[in-house]
Amino acid sequence: MNYNTCFHLLLALFIPCSVLCLAMTVRNLNFDQFALLEFKDRIAGPKNVLPNNWTVSTSVCNWIGVSCGILHKRVIALNLTSMNLRGTIPPHLGNLSFLLSLDLSSNHFYGHLPKELSQLHHLRILQLSYNRLNGEIPSWLGNLQRVRRLKMKNNNFTGTIPETLVNMSNLEILNLGFNQLSGRVPSSIFKISSLKIIDLSSNSLSGSLPNDTCQHLPKLEGLYLSWNELSGNIPSSMGKCSNLKNLSLSNNQLRGIIPKSIGNLTRLQELYLGFNNLEGQIPKEISNLLSLEMLNIQAIKGLTGQIPTSIFNISSLKTIDLSNNSLLGSLPNDMCQHLAKLEELYLSWNELSGNIPFGMGKCNNLKNLSLSCNQFIGIIPRSIGNLTRLHKLYLGFNNLEGQIPEEIGNLLSLETLNIKAIKGLTGQIPSSIFNSTMLEEIDLFNNSLEGNLPPITNAPKLQILLLWRNKLTGNIPNSISNASMLQIIDLARNSFSGPIPKTLGNLRHLEVFQIFDNNLITGSATDHEWSFLSSLTNCRNLRRIDVSGNPFSGVLPTYIGNLSKSLQFFSAKKCELQGIIPMEIGGPISESLCGLERLYEMCLGLNKLHGSIPSCLGNISALRYLCLDSNKLSSTIPSTLWNLKDILEIDLSSNHLHNSHAIDVGNLRSLLKLNLSRNLLKGDILSTFGGLQTLVSLDLSNNILHGHIPESFDGLISLEFLDLCNNNLFGVIPKSLEKLLHLKYFNVSFNRLEGEIPSKGCFSNFSSTSFMKNYALCGPPRLLVPPCKNDIHKNSQMIILHAFRYGLPTIGIFVVLIVLTIMYRRCQRRSTTLTIKDDLLSLKTPRRISHAELSRATNGFEESNMLGSGSFGYVYKGRLSDGMEVAIKVFNLQTEGAFRSFDIECDAMCNIVHRNIVKVITCCSSVDFKALVLDYISNGNLEKWLHSENCFLNIIQRVDIMIDVAVAIEHLHNGHPTPIIHCDIKPSNILLDEDMVAHVGDFGVAKLLGEGEVMKQTMTLATIGYMAPEFGSAGIVSIKSDVYSYGIVLIETFTKKKPTDNVFVEEESIRHWMESSLPKGAIEIADVDLLRREDEYIVVKANCISSIMELALNCSAELPEERKDMKDVVVELKKIKQRLLNNIQHF
Repeated sequence: MNYNTCFHLLLALFIPCSVLCLAMTVRNLNFDQFALLEFKDRIAGPKNVLPNNWTVSTSVCNWIGVSCGILHKRVIALNLTSMNLRGTIPPHLGNLSFLLSLDLSSNHFYGHLPKELSQLHHLRILQLSYNRLNGEIPSWLGNLQRVRRLKMKNNNFTGTIPETLVNMSNLEILNLGFNQLSGRVPSSIFKISSLKIIDLSSNSLSGSLPNDTCQHLPKLEGLYLSWNELSGNIPSSMGKCSNLKNLSLSNNQLRGIIPKSIGNLTRLQELYLGFNNLEGQIPKEISNLLSLEMLNIQAIKGLTGQIPTSIFNISSLKTIDLSNNSLLGSLPNDMCQHLAKLEELYLSWNELSGNIPFGMGKCNNLKNLSLSCNQFIGIIPRSIGNLTRLHKLYLGFNNLEGQIPEEIGNLLSLETLNIKAIKGLTGQIPSSIFNSTMLEEIDLFNNSLEGNLPPITNAPKLQILLLWRNKLTGNIPNSISNASMLQIIDLARNSFSGPIPKTLGNLRHLEVFQIFDNNLITGSATDHEWSFLSSLTNCRNLRRIDVSGNPFSGVLPTYIGNLSKSLQFFSAKKCELQGIIPMEIGGPISESLCGLERLYEMCLGLNKLHGSIPSCLGNISALRYLCLDSNKLSSTIPSTLWNLKDILEIDLSSNHLHNSHAIDVGNLRSLLKLNLSRNLLKGDILSTFGGLQTLVSLDLSNNILHGHIPESFDGLISLEFLDLCNNNLFGVIPKSLEKLLHLKYFNVSFNRLEGEIPSKGCFSNFSSTSFMKNYALCGPPRLLVPPCKNDIHKNSQMIILHAFRYGLPTIGIFVVLIVLTIMYRRCQRRSTTLTIKDDLLSLKTPRRISHAELSRATNGFEESNMLGSGSFGYVYKGRLSDGMEVAIKVFNLQTEGAFRSFDIECDAMCNIVHRNIVKVITCCSSVDFKALVLDYISNGNLEKWLHSENCFLNIIQRVDIMIDVAVAIEHLHNGHPTPIIHCDIKPSNILLDEDMVAHVGDFGVAKLLGEGEVMKQTMTLATIGYMAPEFGSAGIVSIKSDVYSYGIVLIETFTKKKPTDNVFVEEESIRHWMESSLPKGAIEIADVDLLRREDEYIVVKANCISSIMELALNCSAELPEERKDMKDVVVELKKIKQRLLNNIQHF
């Protein structure tokens, strides 16, 4: 056979083989294409990137996110991370049989993982993190034995971790953090010897770690198990993970001691053990960790003893956080000798004592230093001035003394200076304090600082200046206007004098200006012009002005109406003001206070104002609190005032006001308090008063009112205080007033009333002082009125004669004895007056009660008296020695955050008195025991009433409960100079009393916004599902965070669906479900028990629920600025309720 013949024969054989191979390659590539096209059809993206790119006219290997093999041209990698894709993962991806890497992280995929993915036997990398995938983690993942990286963090996976993962023998990275996994951590995981990273943090995993945790993990570099519910001891074998660089076990329920074997982890760089139930001391062996950069063992109240001095020899340390423990002892003088790299030192909230070391100045890289809330004594060392890189300095709440050292002026990078609540801190504020051009916050409140406020020469970034409650004197320097970024100025409760600077208008960012309780004047000693107020009209962000308690004198200027349209609070009470309230307040809207659409509270009480109340006040629809009491106003009360249908409190008492017509308050459906006492009001009390169902306090005393007490007063169902004394009222006391279940104070003395005094309900608690000096009232002897006429015996005259003959001498002796007794008791009262006053003052900090008394009240904290348990302890029902039933919240000090929670609840609740907020009666606090004594609320919480089979709330009850909650939150946000954020509004924190009135409780994670409307919280403590998005993602806290939580609770209350129910996974959240379902009608979304088809009022109720759900969606808007204010929520809910009642009545 010649050469050509051989060649042609070979060619004949090769061509069919080539064609066959090419055909197979094309077929396989088409197979991959089909799988990916099926995938494309199941997902959606915001810019249609995949539909426009993944087309049959383009090779699969050229598609976005797709990589193919060089030889066989099969798809080997699919990377679609961060493309904002939405949809489910289709089973067809399991046909990409050559796939090595699948990365779909940072999208919006939801649903279960298809089992077909188990066919990807070549897979090396599976990354699905940051999606919304749900269901259990499938056991078939164990079949992917070649996978090295398995990352599925930040999804919604539930159930347990499958044991089959042990089959993934090549696994190097296992990341299942931030899911909803539960159950025990399979011990088999710790036997995958190839593992380098294990991250199971932020789940609900329980159980203990195996004793041989590190026996088979020679390569392990990172172990992240924080934010779970792990218990038991930290295994001593942990020291065998010799390559470990990062160990995070914080925020669990681990107990026992910190094992000394941790000192064997010589390559460790970061150690997190905080927020556990550990006890004992910090082992000195930690000093062996010579590579350690982060040491975080915070919030463990059982952690006692001294800080091992050897820790300060670890020269690699950058952060030490041992805050919120029970550490004792002093700090070594040479603590900074070897800490050249230290940037952050947090030792606050301990029991450290001794002096602040002079050697502290050698930590010259320090950026944040927090030593607050300890027992340090001595002076602030001058060497702190050597910390020239310091950004934040916290030294408050200690027992320091002396002065603020001038050397603080050397800290040119300082941003926050916080040295507050140190009564031994005296002397002047050093002028050098303003040397730092980086200063953003100066907080020196509640010290004993004296002298003048130094000139503020150079503070371009200063935003917050808090100097209240010191002993500062002299003028407020004009140079304060140089701090052009100032947002909050609080100089209240000092002894500043002289004129208020006219240059305040240069502070264009100013939001809060408080100078109350000083000796300031408005201008020069002769003109009394409010020139500072004219300047403040340039501050267009101003929300709050409080100048009360200064001897301003003079008159309110006409340009007061030019203040910022953002102004919400204006108070100038007790300022010796004279003249009239300027008519500009009642002038054209563009030139007057009437144009201040957001004015929420105005107080001009305790002055010498005369003339009339401007009628234009009735046009300020945002007004909720109006206080003009104790002046010399002499006009009629303008009828426009009664158009403020959303106002909450009006106090016009102690003036010379009169009325030409009967006062008609029927429109004030939100009113809580009305005080018109000590005026010249006359005429009848109209029956429209009875429609004020939210009214808590009504005082019409000391006027010239006449006529009857309206029968309609029985409609004042929330009333607690009613004073009608010193008028000309006649007729009988309506028996229907017995229905007022909350009435605690009642006074109709000095009128012309007659007839029988009601005896039932609240009247059984009133004394004779409520009914003195009337025309002909009768009733029981204890009220010191004649008995009411009944059948009189014919011989009554003989009985009277015998009574005089034999009884009069006895009565005389008895009266003498009574007089002597009264005189003796009065003497005793005088001697104890000071003590009583002191007790009243001390209630500002709750009066303490002994552990022994609480133990007796609960029968030794017997389990049968336990009402329930919460995040930080247990609640018991108890009966005090005076017979009072109370709820006793005992804090488990071994639980993370309990100590701080106790402090927060004391701060937040002890000064709050409100009908819809659980009242703190007293507290018990010692080193090892802390408890709050609260009002006993007998009917359980809202969660029980919503989700228990044997409980039911009708629609009116649910509306009333949510109105109560809204009123409570509104009071927290707006009822105090410093807004209070609850941070954990949820059904289990809403308690119901025997009358089904709601009371908001559990302030363990509340926040006090002393430095503005927004703060950043470094640790999220709110409840998942009710937590505002900005709280969970960025730690941002504001009053709008509570509004969001309230919106979610509102949805839950009328749908009986919890935000954590699995049904919401695919719809993303309960809010998104509501948003998409509401257009289908209320019947589709409401609790089935509320809307039954046989109910004759189903249409009326459905409309009501639809309105409430629209309100709920507004409250739970994604962006905080789009959410309603709680004051508007209260108003809207009350309108919805009124419409419901009217519609039912006229149906």
